[in-house]
Amino acid sequence: MPIYRTQEEALPPVVRDPESMLELIRQYRIVPFFSNPIPGYSIEEHTPLDCWFTDDVLGPWDWKIDCVQSGEIAYGKFLWGGKAAFATVDAYRELMNWRRSKAAYAPTAAQQRILDFVEENGSVTVSDVRRLLGIKKSAADALLGKLQMQARILTGDITRVYRGPELSYAGWQRSTFCTPESLFEELDFPFPGFKPRTLKSALTPDESFAFVKDCVRAVCGDVPDRLLYKMLA
Repeated sequence: MPIYRTQEEALPPVVRDPESMLELIRQYRIVPFFSNPIPGYSIEEHTPLDCWFTDDVLGPWDWKIDCVQSGEIAYGKFLWGGKAAFATVDAYRELMNWRRSKAAYAPTAAQQRILDFVEENGSVTVSDVRRLLGIKKSAADALLGKLQMQARILTGDITRVYRGPELSYAGWQRSTFCTPESLFEELDFPFPGFKPRTLKSALTPDESFAFVKDCVRAVCGDVPDRLLYKMLA
């Protein structure tokens, strides 16, 4: 599989179940769900074709639920201008630090109403946004996508939707969104040795951007700057 590598490195695990999918995310630290302009850099490209939507298994589309519910990773539409991606908490923290420093990622009035709703209620769904703003599903999806690109909300949970008289599951899912802080910040209990997980970066925004680029290059090698910027900006 072609990839921008400058030297031989250990290959990531082949994704065949939720555990190996989570392990690949841990190794890559930040990775798109689906194929993209960086060859070989996606969950999709490390998953055998027979693991996608067969009669017996729904593959990564379903396994992402286990990854989200592990509490270890961030999942949302935050790469390539709003495409689905995964990140470890340390990588997402730096992406968030950089994105939130940019005026282009400031929330609009409508987006702020959604954030206010999340602050008051803890989470939000597409249905909540439709009722809150009186808009169609496509417009609600777009607003939630923009907030994910701003690193202001993430997928908090995903539930499987069972339909029909036999309550069959064919991949339909319902997502709930919340703030990254509510997902990953831990209370600082004052006892010796406790190190709370935090999204407060110790880096400048530019240093955070460099950190995330280094995460990608650590697994992909010499990726051109233009591609990294297109993916992250």
